[in-house]
Amino acid sequence: MYEKITPPDTGSRITFQDGKPIVPDNPIIPFIRGDGTGVDIWPATQKVIDAAVHAAYGNQRQISWFKIYAGDEACDKYGTYQYLPEDTLNAIKQYGIAIKGPLTTPIGGGIRSLNVALRQINDLYACVRPCKYYPGTPSPHKNPEKLDVIIYRENTEDIYLGIEWRQGSEIADKLIAFLNTDLIPATPEHGKKQIRLDSGIGIKPISKTGSQRLVRRAIAHALRLPKAKQQVTLVHKGNIMKYTEGAFRDWGYELAITEFRSQCVTERESWILSNKERHPDITLEENARKIEPGYDALTEEKKAEVTQEVQQVLDAIWDSHGNGQWKEKVMVNDRIADSIFQQIQTRPDEYSILATMNLNGDYLSDAAAAMVGGLGMGPGANIGDNCAIFEATHGTAPKHAGLDRINPGSVILSGVMMLEYMGWQEAADLIKQGLGGAIANREVTYDLARLMIPPVEPPLKCSQFAEAIIKHFK
Repeated sequence: MYEKITPPDTGSRITFQDGKPIVPDNPIIPFIRGDGTGVDIWPATQKVIDAAVHAAYGNQRQISWFKIYAGDEACDKYGTYQYLPEDTLNAIKQYGIAIKGPLTTPIGGGIRSLNVALRQINDLYACVRPCKYYPGTPSPHKNPEKLDVIIYRENTEDIYLGIEWRQGSEIADKLIAFLNTDLIPATPEHGKKQIRLDSGIGIKPISKTGSQRLVRRAIAHALRLPKAKQQVTLVHKGNIMKYTEGAFRDWGYELAITEFRSQCVTERESWILSNKERHPDITLEENARKIEPGYDALTEEKKAEVTQEVQQVLDAIWDSHGNGQWKEKVMVNDRIADSIFQQIQTRPDEYSILATMNLNGDYLSDAAAAMVGGLGMGPGANIGDNCAIFEATHGTAPKHAGLDRINPGSVILSGVMMLEYMGWQEAADLIKQGLGGAIANREVTYDLARLMIPPVEPPLKCSQFAEAIIKHFK
């Protein structure tokens, strides 16, 4: 099956059932060391994961690591431009779960991004990025401990699908002409809009399928959280892009109130229910006035729509969600994308899970990571129904490669996510305890050491940080 790699002699495959992994006690897990600083951070990560599994389970459980290749290291082994060999793709497909360090963006060879390629090839539609503060971590934020969010970012469509045409190309010119002369004039809401003839063109597809399967995973995750954190916020720019970003919001709500009807309540529904609870004799019109800003200025037709909405909610879910029952449900709400960037800084403790399309999630996850210590402390996972890849969220930093100084926290915390995904929560908890203990004790690598007050001198090496984490296992 493989050209230049050999699986371990011991261990078993992870399989999937209904989108969930079935994990044996001795799973084979492929790993990609990564380019640049991957040479330093992967050995540190593997050491921490193995130590945590042994501390949690003794000889009952053990990971059999399977080295596979991507990026520059793959080119060294397989030849020029072989950034993502078939061996690697086959191994990930066969064994289901993999973990990797940072990868170089290829020069030549036709692959725009190895990370994006791995996500799309394996249909890893949910990019999951938790952002949680560990006490003692330097942060530019005044109260970083208030931020504890998990970002679910759609991975396979939006602008990251990469469908675009260069300005001045034959296809771009044809497409602009077709849009300007046929499609835009045929759509009255676009008025007299025209695309400049010297434009590049990109396509932003947002599908109901892609949107709802992401929101489904986000809600399922919320159901596993403590009651106070059971909230999913749909992030979008639907006030401007109504048929893509607005549709993402609408499809998210639709999923919540159909597949998860008994377990979810929307924010707007909660207003209607709570108005009725506080004022049992409230009329439909008075309830509508309380939930709809500017109700009295609306047309009679619009007033009737809002009033009918109130009636429908009360008829449908008063028995199951009324009289305070809705407070025990997962809250599903939505926020405009630019607003949420401000709110995670000014009111971070009001949010738990943020479900978003690709580009908004890209910006948002990095902004949230900055609040809790930067990308060096930011884990990431790419999850589909039959495969999952856990990864560093930062770049390769080649100038630091081989110096044993870089922070391995991103990949180590990605390993925590992997263990949690496997159901090995005890080992995951040990690593989180160890990492928190090392940081609180000011045992950190240079990136954190230089920002602490007073600065830590000397900082730990990458390998020493791994040892410090293990030392603080409880």
